[in-house]
Amino acid sequence: MTGPLANITVLEMGTFITGPAAGMLLADLGANVIKIEQPGTGDPFRAFKGGLYSPHYQTYNRNKRSITLDTRTAEDLAVLDQLIAQADVFIQNFRPGVANRLNVDADRLRGINPRLVYASISGFGPEGPDRDRPAFDTVAQAASGFLRLLINPVNPRVVGPAIADAMTGFYTALGVLAALNERQATGHGRLVETSMFEAMCHFNLDDFTHFFSAGQVMGPWSRPHVSQSYVFECSDGKWIALHMSSPSKFWENLAEAVGMPDMLSQPQFKGREERIANYEHVVATLAPLFRQKTRDHWCEQLARLDVPHSPMRTSEEVADCGQAKALGLVIEDPHGPEGPFRTIRFPVSFDGERVGSVTAPPLLGAHNTEITDPLRTRPPGNP
Repeated sequence: MTGPLANITVLEMGTFITGPAAGMLLADLGANVIKIEQPGTGDPFRAFKGGLYSPHYQTYNRNKRSITLDTRTAEDLAVLDQLIAQADVFIQNFRPGVANRLNVDADRLRGINPRLVYASISGFGPEGPDRDRPAFDTVAQAASGFLRLLINPVNPRVVGPAIADAMTGFYTALGVLAALNERQATGHGRLVETSMFEAMCHFNLDDFTHFFSAGQVMGPWSRPHVSQSYVFECSDGKWIALHMSSPSKFWENLAEAVGMPDMLSQPQFKGREERIANYEHVVATLAPLFRQKTRDHWCEQLARLDVPHSPMRTSEEVADCGQAKALGLVIEDPHGPEGPFRTIRFPVSFDGERVGSVTAPPLLGAHNTEITDPLRTRPPGNP
């Protein structure tokens, strides 16, 4: 499949997650993404488990090519400028001021190429009292009010993946696509700015809407109570999740599945509002029942009765499940630089056609010979 962005060239000077995530999304859509890295070390994420090809780096850098440039030197800066002259998009996620020190600030690069869409990602935005603060995923989650919705107050621990990093990459890619669309009419690029703080505040929209419209400050249990979501351990030590929502038929069928046909006649189970108000009682009633049988048993019963549920799968179980196989969710580059590279494909199909192939993340500077070396011998002024 030729991606919708096959005619777009992206230069990505991103490190860690936010910038590389934005570049990866555009690469998944077919863009020619050239990752520009520091000679010798490259993206710091490369070395997170020793060497220069950590799983952390691999996650956000597939379908790209890698070159090494030190833009603080005149020779390498001249190479970059030739690339900029022909590029459509430039992405960086440096702290404020760093782009200027590296000679890749928006004013200079857009002066070379007025059609360039320049994407700048920061922690807290270009102005304000927090402008210069360092920001990482947990900092952004906490600053935006999102983290408090994930923390169990009984056993407070940071949990889950790098949500703020990934979401900021998503919003950046969305902004880039909007600017590219506008450029079709205007012929000019845009400076597209995103911060982790702003991205996570928008991602946390439900929390703010409840506060603005109803004066309600949500907590970690607010959504699970209202949505009637539960997790239960089964007899084999595996877990199952239920999302019961509003329709009464789901609860009627659950009552049949767990062998409690009179469950909904109990005051705490009578209706949605009663179940929300007595959430802990519902858990205390159902948890011992689920511990009596295996997860496979419960999945079979709940599927038969059309109760919204899923096993809480590991990544291995997901990759091996029938639905993932039917959708061709796992794709592979058999010729990766360190052996076969397996990953999850881009989730959007176009005219029923899915992305069925992937290129493994590149080794540091793997495409210098192909991309930068010819530019070093090209006379100035010849793009």
